[in-house]
Amino acid sequence: MKILLLGKNGQVGWELQRSLAPLGELIALDRHSTPLCGDLSRPEALAQTVRDVRPDVIVNAAAHTAVDKAESEPELALRLNALAPEVLAIEAAQLDAWLVHYSTDYVFDGSGDQPWQEADVTGPLNTYGRSKLEGEQLIAEACERHLIFRTSWVYAARGGNFAKTMLRLARERERLSVIDDQRGAPTGAELIADVTAHAVRQVLRTGSGHGLYHLAAAGETSWHGYASQVVEIARRLQPGLELKVQAIDPVPTSAFPTPARRPHNSRLDTTRLQQTFGLTLPPWQQGVERLLAEIL
Repeated sequence: MKILLLGKNGQVGWELQRSLAPLGELIALDRHSTPLCGDLSRPEALAQTVRDVRPDVIVNAAAHTAVDKAESEPELALRLNALAPEVLAIEAAQLDAWLVHYSTDYVFDGSGDQPWQEADVTGPLNTYGRSKLEGEQLIAEACERHLIFRTSWVYAARGGNFAKTMLRLARERERLSVIDDQRGAPTGAELIADVTAHAVRQVLRTGSGHGLYHLAAAGETSWHGYASQVVEIARRLQPGLELKVQAIDPVPTSAFPTPARRPHNSRLDTTRLQQTFGLTLPPWQQGVERLLAEIL
């Protein structure tokens, strides 16, 4: 079996290189790769790469993920998050290959306090969310053999993340202010990658299971709760760690204005994923503790 991975150096893509490798021959690209093209901004070259490689599975972990920047460059966000995935879907359908793609809780308007289900009405609040939603729709229209995973609050040990930022600030300041009216589940890139590999193995074996799934760690918290947990775990794992912070104050979203509106409710109902693929998703705290054990 041959797997084509795009976005190999992103948070999820980096972990996918590990999780997908045992499944077959893995060809992993980023936007700088040559002679094969992994650049989503070059649709014709991208299509030719798929024709040249002739993969059994395409895994697209590349995207325009700068949520605030997308507000000032909507055409680029649309090209990378919707039009390029459509090209991949069309080429996958021609080869009878599977396409795996990642989307976001930002396709919803963030209202209410119940976890979002896959069939719930969408209503993105920002350009990024609209571009990702259009990508979902174009893929579903062009390629029956698709897996789309909506994720939220993604982090990884590689690169920057919320936990690292909180630890840095906790070393520098006695008081922190963190948003407490947005709720979701911090979800590790390694969990996303492992679930992806498991799902790919199953759909290749059975030929069924295509569609849209919500993928996030179990449980929920606010950014304030997340920050508090990070500091608490860090102090337990490293008792000698020098952290100045004495208090973490909860504040509303309005305290930190951003170009792109954020949803207040990012909870995702993962029942369909767990039932279809026979999975139990771990609590978000477990992944965060593992992350901190790795980076401290």
